[in-house]
Amino acid sequence: MSFIATAEPRPQPPTLTVGERSMAFGDRAYVMGVVNVTPDSFFDGGDYWKTDAAVDRALQLQAAGADIIDVGGESTRPGADPVSVDDELHRVIPVIEALRRHSDVWISVDTYKSEVAAAAINAGADIVNDISGLGFDDQMAHVVADAGCGLVVMHIRRTPKTMQQQIRYDDLLGEIRAYFEHRVQRALDAGVKPSRIVLDPGIGFGKRVHHNYQLLRDLGRFTDLGHPLLVGTSRKSFIGSVLDAPPRDRQWGTAATVACALFAGADIVRVHDVEAMTEVTRVCEAICAMAGPGANR
Repeated sequence: MSFIATAEPRPQPPTLTVGERSMAFGDRAYVMGVVNVTPDSFFDGGDYWKTDAAVDRALQLQAAGADIIDVGGESTRPGADPVSVDDELHRVIPVIEALRRHSDVWISVDTYKSEVAAAAINAGADIVNDISGLGFDDQMAHVVADAGCGLVVMHIRRTPKTMQQQIRYDDLLGEIRAYFEHRVQRALDAGVKPSRIVLDPGIGFGKRVHHNYQLLRDLGRFTDLGHPLLVGTSRKSFIGSVLDAPPRDRQWGTAATVACALFAGADIVRVHDVEAMTEVTRVCEAICAMAGPGANR
């Protein structure tokens, strides 16, 4: 949203356009609610393992304020092992199909596999949230381009299994910026329209604790790239490192990171606690607009 003066200027607020649907950024931010159809995700693994439970959770998140539901079938926590294409399809496709029957909410599929992405789009997904930033599957950019769906390009080093090993940056912001420029060009070369691309700096993916806090502080350095910015901090370990708290006790810390991300330029925040973080988002918007229901009291 580029709320603060230190954010780089945008020629115009970006818009995410998929078919006849669009999300206009600039005056407001959007909340992405997480539904992990996995047995081993770091926070809610196993909670929504079955299709009915996952769909019910997604509808609850929509009712609580989620603009986008992000459905994932593979844990990408540090050290996680990959799952097969068949297993991932079995987990996420029935959820997306059922959710689309019940709702017109924006649906994102959290996958780096082009086969899963293609099936998810066919089932009703609007966005592919690729943690590899088109780096793990050469066909992903073409699948997204052919479908005309949205694409989240996330920064990561190596794989979830190895990303927290031997972490070193000579220029954190510069290296991530160069990565974005390269991966966006890869998407454009495949035919993905600029208005369908979202950038995610990959908080917690191949970063040490201080790198994550630096990214939150300096997120505005990426706003001039002209694409919406997505930030996912929800209950992650860099919050726990400050609070000395397990994932289930990191909601207040998450709220602080969400507010900071919004002030620094985030357009979409990816969270587990949708109701609370929607309130954080709306209040941040009111602060920055210097308006709100009680502004003239």
